[in-house]
Amino acid sequence: MRQLTSDEITVLERQACSADSWQNITVADEFNPSSIYNVKFSGKISLGCFNKTFISESGIKQPSGLRNVTLHNCQIGNDTLIENIANHIANYRIGDDCRLQNIQTLETVGRSRFGNGTEVSVLNETGGREVPIFNELSAQLAYIIALYRHRPALIERLKEIITRYCDNIASETGFIGNCSTIVNAGTIRNVNIGEHCIIEGASRLENGSINGNRYDPVKVGYNVIAQDFIFCSGATVTDGAALIRCFVGQACHLGHLFSAHDSLFFSNCQGENGEACAIFAGPYTVSMHKSSLLIAGMFSFLNAGSGSNQSNHMYKLGPIHQGIVERGSKTTSDSYVLWPAKIGAFSLIMGRHVRHSDTSNLPFSYLIEKGDNSYIVPGINLKSVGTIRDAQKWPKRDKRKDPNRLDCINFNLLSPYTIAKMERGINVLRSLQQSSGETSEIYSFQSACIKNSSLKRGITLYTKAIQKFLGNSVIKRLENRIFETEESIRKQLHPTITAGDGEWVDLAGLIAPKTEIDRLTKAIEKMEISSPREINRFFSDLHQNYYDLEWTWAAKLLERRINKPIVDISAQDIVQIVHEWKDAVISLDKMLYEDAKKEFSMNAQTGFGVDGSDRQKQIDFESVRGDFENNPFVSAVRKHIIDKTALGDELINRLSPLL
Repeated sequence: MRQLTSDEITVLERQACSADSWQNITVADEFNPSSIYNVKFSGKISLGCFNKTFISESGIKQPSGLRNVTLHNCQIGNDTLIENIANHIANYRIGDDCRLQNIQTLETVGRSRFGNGTEVSVLNETGGREVPIFNELSAQLAYIIALYRHRPALIERLKEIITRYCDNIASETGFIGNCSTIVNAGTIRNVNIGEHCIIEGASRLENGSINGNRYDPVKVGYNVIAQDFIFCSGATVTDGAALIRCFVGQACHLGHLFSAHDSLFFSNCQGENGEACAIFAGPYTVSMHKSSLLIAGMFSFLNAGSGSNQSNHMYKLGPIHQGIVERGSKTTSDSYVLWPAKIGAFSLIMGRHVRHSDTSNLPFSYLIEKGDNSYIVPGINLKSVGTIRDAQKWPKRDKRKDPNRLDCINFNLLSPYTIAKMERGINVLRSLQQSSGETSEIYSFQSACIKNSSLKRGITLYTKAIQKFLGNSVIKRLENRIFETEESIRKQLHPTITAGDGEWVDLAGLIAPKTEIDRLTKAIEKMEISSPREINRFFSDLHQNYYDLEWTWAAKLLERRINKPIVDISAQDIVQIVHEWKDAVISLDKMLYEDAKKEFSMNAQTGFGVDGSDRQKQIDFESVRGDFENNPFVSAVRKHIIDKTALGDELINRLSPLL
């Protein structure tokens, strides 16, 4: 960089430019003042070269340079276009190839941490579970900060780590990364903006970080208002969204007048039209309807129906109550839950519920309203087409392109986490039978009711799911190997790592053994782990080693099912497990097949063939929805039955010499 020459100063003054001191301006060696008009300089200024011409989508050419702007304490990169700034740009480093046009104000005021360190009061609006947001916050770390308040030393240590991170990035100068575009925007104050970001028409952005990069830019659209925020790579916030004290994770999409405060949204969440207040939205939390309110709850893989609502206070001590809806659940239109409550994984909530139920040990259930009571239908979602379809679509809808993925997401429907709950669920249901009698019409459980027929069916469905999971694990462990002795089978079935036994937890997408999470938290307390990056790497390692950890747990399940240790297992025991697995897989698939058939019933065809006969109705229906036998999902179920049957038979054939 060099000082301006007297000739360059003369050209700039001729082009209506002024400076409080031309000596405070440095420029690149090849700087040419010809592209700078009507610019007022103050403070320390650094300017690059302006040789590039931008071409809009409509074909209009716009040369880079500075026009109609006041700059104070700014560093401008090469080939950047800045024009028509109504007030000023102050205290910013602006990268190369950027385009900033028609902005009201762009400034950094004082020493800012750009949204990092903002405390978000999730779950309890009155405080007590605050999560300090920052650029490297993962769903898993946020889970521990929000919910491990029984470990005050751990929380204090984590806050120290985050505070140190935030202090290290604090600055009196904001930055805008290379190749970013800001056009037609209002006030942008104390906001860091990463590379390749697009901000178009935003009304007000204050105290935040927009962390786009060349792999996955961030897009902020018209009429957006955001204050005290972090937007992660790949996020889209547009169409009048209003956010206060919010973290928006990677590849999230918030728009269409969606409003939220004190909320965390992690990877691939979607919010449109409705409201969110003090929620912990784990990956794939979706709320798309204008009349929906999510409040004071923890969710993940949620699909909220129109008019879904919860209450977090009972007009006594204020909005202090919280609820947990475990992964994969759905709420139907106009559903309502009075917190506190805890809903088991992959459940369906239908109707209004005010009895504070805890169905966490009855996953894959319906919680439905009947009269003034809540009824639980245990395990019924295991035979639902919707559940399987959701499990298939989530991985396909992962829109993250950033190679640095903050959140660890396990998509498995059956895992040690859900299978352990099913085992406990079977014990709960059998205990109800024993205490109330097998002939009882209705059983009471956790302020809800369970019908006799539902209880018996729940035991059957949970048993089949456990058999399916165990068979999947055993077959995977023994695949592609020839066994000459039973001892070789036992050796292959022996776990390769000791970790994985005992209770498993779902940390907002990461399914992991609790012992390993305890190991992490103790390491943080002892200061053996001292940075967010180390913490996230620990979670990533757990995620990468999931199947080895899962087998350690599954091996214990296998021992319980055959009532003998692995060192004594026989080929006949494995064959028995495979037969049970085949029966479970085929029977569950047949249930899915029958459930799918309902979508093609005569009732489902109501409204088709509007002006014709029944035959025209059927033709109209099939032209829109297709016929049952050729439906892709139905075909996949049939193929699944054939493939799994062949897979089981193949293992039995390999073991047959040892029988």
